[in-house]
Amino acid sequence: MSLFVKFRKSSPSSLSIFSFQSFFTTLPHFSGEKKETSSFIHPTAVVHPNAIIGQGVSIGPFCTIGSSARLGNGCQLYPASHIFGNTELGERCVLMTGAVVGDDLPGQTVLGCNNIIGHHAVVGVKCQDMKYKPGEECFLDVGNNNEIREHASIHRSSKSSDRTVIGDNNLIMGSCHIAHDCKIGNNNIFANKTLLAGHVVVEDYTHTAGAIAVHQFCRVGSFSFVGGGSVVSEDVPKYTMVAGERAELRGLNLEGLRRRGFMVSEDLD
Repeated sequence: MSLFVKFRKSSPSSLSIFSFQSFFTTLPHFSGEKKETSSFIHPTAVVHPNAIIGQGVSIGPFCTIGSSARLGNGCQLYPASHIFGNTELGERCVLMTGAVVGDDLPGQTVLGCNNIIGHHAVVGVKCQDMKYKPGEECFLDVGNNNEIREHASIHRSSKSSDRTVIGDNNLIMGSCHIAHDCKIGNNNIFANKTLLAGHVVVEDYTHTAGAIAVHQFCRVGSFSFVGGGSVVSEDVPKYTMVAGERAELRGLNLEGLRRRGFMVSEDLD
């Protein structure tokens, strides 16, 4: 039997009226307690009858779920969060208040499991590339265990032959921007207002300080560090630290390498 069930919203008259307080008390917590098997949908939420809702899903007041949405088991939507277009959420994803995931465009937005989308973050909407042709398919793929904080924005690809990709276990702090066709690896930390232009590639275990910008088509190598306020207009080599108004090489990212378990005598390939 499929883990997903198609849910048809009952009329408000058949549902008791829940307060905000009662809604939050129904939300399951990540404390290891047994998962709820039945879904809760607040009577003020608008859920399209064709949406597919998994088991144990909590949908709060004034949420919107579109006709092509697919929500995995245990997802939580806090008040006034929205899912649009052809969008799929894996199990145990959380949308905080005001979050928007997906867009009514050709193509698809896919989120893996255990992702948190912060307050008023916007994920999987149309890109800002002037070359995008209306009606063309565009895509965003997000892996597992990512935390995307408040007011961050992540855009779909600019053409059907490409896609924006976010890997696993990334922390994307408040007001960050990841533009069309970026490829983000795993275990990265982007501090507040990290701005990535189109087609940027970020490998694994990188760390950016706040208020940095990376020019389009640049590559940021694994285990590197970008200092606060930097403008990166060239590739950042692996294992290095760069900083400056026009970022310059400042040496090896020694502290970052130490934290990741590298030894002084170890060769860096």
